[in-house]
Amino acid sequence: MSDSNTPAKILIVDDHPMVRDGLETRISNEPDLTICGASDDVADALRQIAELHPDLVILDISLKSSHGIDLVKKIRGRSSKAKMLVHSMYDESVYAERALQAGAHGYLNKHAGRETVIEAIRTILAGKTYLSPEMTERIVSSRVGSTIEPGKSPIDNLSNRELEVLQLIGEGLTTSAIADRLHLSVHTIDTYREKLKIKLNLANSAELNRYAAQWVLENG
Repeated sequence: MSDSNTPAKILIVDDHPMVRDGLETRISNEPDLTICGASDDVADALRQIAELHPDLVILDISLKSSHGIDLVKKIRGRSSKAKMLVHSMYDESVYAERALQAGAHGYLNKHAGRETVIEAIRTILAGKTYLSPEMTERIVSSRVGSTIEPGKSPIDNLSNRELEVLQLIGEGLTTSAIADRLHLSVHTIDTYREKLKIKLNLANSAELNRYAAQWVLENG
C-alpha cells in the first residue's frame, strides 16, 4: 500500500460502464483513495497494471474477453504487488473461495451496500482478506473436520473451466460461440458439456441447457 500521505491507487476492471462510473464516484469521495485507471478489457488492464502499479485492482468475474478468475491468475502470475478484490453479481457461495484460491484477496457481491465497497477496499489494503460474514462462516465450517459439508451442491465439484462453460451455456451461447469466447475447439467444449452432464447427473443436452439457464437466473 502507498505511504500514509499518499492515497492508495485503485484500478477498476469491469465491462459495464455504469458500474465503473459508480465505483469511480464512490471511491473518489474518499481522501485516502484515488482512481488511477479503469478498463473493460483484459489486455488493457494488464498493461495499465504494469504501467500504473495500482495498490488494488477491483475486477468483475464476467468480462468480454476473458473470465475474472483467469485475470486474477494472470495478475498473480506476473508477480504484481497489486491486491485484488473480485466485485461480481454472482453468488459468493459459488465463486468466492475459487477467487481466493486463484490469488484474490477478497470477494464482494455487487448487491452489497455502497459503504461495504469502501470497507472491503480498506480491509484488503490493510493486509487482510475480505468476505461477507456469512461466507467467512461457511468456509470456516467447511474446513472443520474432514467430513463433507451437509447439503453440498454439485456445483462445488466443478472445475473453474467447467463452471465457466456452464455459465455461458446458461447465458444462451451455442457450443461454437463458447468455443470462440474461450479460444478453444468445438470438440473441447463438447467434452466439457459431457463432463457437466455426468457431474450434474443430467440425462441429455436439453436438461443441461435448462439446468444452466436456471442456475444463471438464480445466481446472476
